[in-house]
Amino acid sequence: MKPELFTKDTTAIIYGNQQKAVQRMLDFDYVCGRKTPSVAAIIDPGKNSVHKFFFGKKEVLVPSFATLAAAVKKFTKADVVINFSSFRSAYKTSVEALNAKTINTVVIIAEGMPERRAREIAAMAKQMNKMVIGPATVGGIKAGCFKIGNTAGTIDNIVMSKLNRPGSVGFVSKSGGLSNECYNIISRNTDGLYEGIAIGGDAYPGSTLLDHILRYEAIPQVKMIASLGEIGGTEELRIVEALKAGKIKKPLVIWVTGTCAKMFPSGVQFGHAGAKADNSLETAEAKNEALRKAGAIVPNSFDEYDKLVKETYNKLVKKGVIKPAAEVPAPTVPEDFAVALKAGKIRKSTSFISTISNDKKEELEYNNVKITKVIGDDMGIGGVIGLLWFKKALPKFARQYIELAIMLCADHGPAVSGAHNSIVAARAGKDIISSLVSGLLTIGPRFGGAIDGAAQNFKRAVEAGLTPEQFVKEMKDKNTAIPGIGHRVKSVTNPDMRVTLLKNFVRKNFKKSPTLDFALEVEKLTTQKKNNLILNVDGCIGVCFVDLLKNCKEFNAEEADQVIELGCLNALFVVARSIGLFGHIFDQKRLKQGLYRVPYEDIAYMTED
Repeated sequence: MKPELFTKDTTAIIYGNQQKAVQRMLDFDYVCGRKTPSVAAIIDPGKNSVHKFFFGKKEVLVPSFATLAAAVKKFTKADVVINFSSFRSAYKTSVEALNAKTINTVVIIAEGMPERRAREIAAMAKQMNKMVIGPATVGGIKAGCFKIGNTAGTIDNIVMSKLNRPGSVGFVSKSGGLSNECYNIISRNTDGLYEGIAIGGDAYPGSTLLDHILRYEAIPQVKMIASLGEIGGTEELRIVEALKAGKIKKPLVIWVTGTCAKMFPSGVQFGHAGAKADNSLETAEAKNEALRKAGAIVPNSFDEYDKLVKETYNKLVKKGVIKPAAEVPAPTVPEDFAVALKAGKIRKSTSFISTISNDKKEELEYNNVKITKVIGDDMGIGGVIGLLWFKKALPKFARQYIELAIMLCADHGPAVSGAHNSIVAARAGKDIISSLVSGLLTIGPRFGGAIDGAAQNFKRAVEAGLTPEQFVKEMKDKNTAIPGIGHRVKSVTNPDMRVTLLKNFVRKNFKKSPTLDFALEVEKLTTQKKNNLILNVDGCIGVCFVDLLKNCKEFNAEEADQVIELGCLNALFVVARSIGLFGHIFDQKRLKQGLYRVPYEDIAYMTED
């Protein structure tokens, strides 16, 4: 294959939804002055979508495909796959990538791939004349052109190491961590890196140190080569043979790490899977000495590595072999808002205010009460409503009243408008939310909405000192029905047990109930006209709630008025009735009822002849 793996037009397909790695690649593209992003697509198995990323100051969309086959078919110019698959699936996905005709380079990030599989992939790539970097690699970087994943660290480190523009040094290492260190060493002692590759520390990498050294030998822009070997294996001895055979003519500064192994018992493995010397030829000392004798530039220790890199570079400059690359100022990559905000570098006016709950703390809180305390203190639904609606920790009797009201209002049969609408929607095949909303939209002045009206009107009358007679006359003069009075079915002789239960609860648990007492006096007057003009359940809930507020020391007069004005009582009815509406919806779906149609006999057709 061609010595150059990457150019400024290279685009890659990322296997795995690695958002941070993609953004780092695009940030590198930006500081290099690339006109187009280096990431063509993302493979997120089973998902087709798009993802937003920043390309400098503007946002770009990168498509996500469910399969690699779909991505390579769409992006025929993408010739690199960066494979972030786990070690369990990395073999399969890497083979798939190699078999794609348009893919020339496959980078395998996964560690722990079985050695047999790694050898198969290396052999396959060689047979296909393709390049594999890895397994267990952090990737690589071609200065000013293309970056693999998370290679080279932060964008600040990249710019500091002059990686935004090409230099004269080709570098290859087994170690990813030491690669980043050496990029910095090279930037401080030469005109910078041309390309750097970390092949990974496995015993059988897809490409070797020598493979990349020979590539650099064939690239005219690379004037000198730097490398880091490692204890274990005989790969560095292949470099020795290449030096002896005259295949490597450019200066090669190389160091084999692991000389400290002699201080430990034999058989110790150093970090990487391949970093273990099984015989004397595989020791760091033996390989360093062999490289030195073959003509490589080998320091006495890693501490001298930078010195020899600098000396070698200066000699090449003096000879005229290297014309130092000009410094190119890199554009500043705008800092991500979330990062800057977390670091306290900026401030931004918020769009919303929440004073009732907080999910940003270690534990969810309702009005500054931790959720574990809400559950531990058995606050119940009434307590949660108190915290979230009224921002109060309600006393027990108030919590119990709210829960009683919810239970009493949960359902009133299938015939009322809300249940009817929900049933019709469910039978039409609508989803549960749409069916629920169909029913909830009927709640208003004629259905459920009387709770707020009853509370407001009876509260006003009591506070104004009106007599029941004056109140009834006032409402009559306004030609307005009294909210909460009247029932279609129930009457004085056929009482509503829900109202009876509410009155009994209030008599037992409230110290005073002036609003309820007043409403019952009004009921005596209205039932003289018709015996079904009773205090109904909506009205009873409303007037009793007014008394609840008067019995709770947690509410002052202004706060009590606000609760009534906000519509909290109708909200209580909505919460309660939703339970019943869901019940009817589930009932219809469970019974597999078909589409509902109003019977002809229920319609009076009164068209003119």
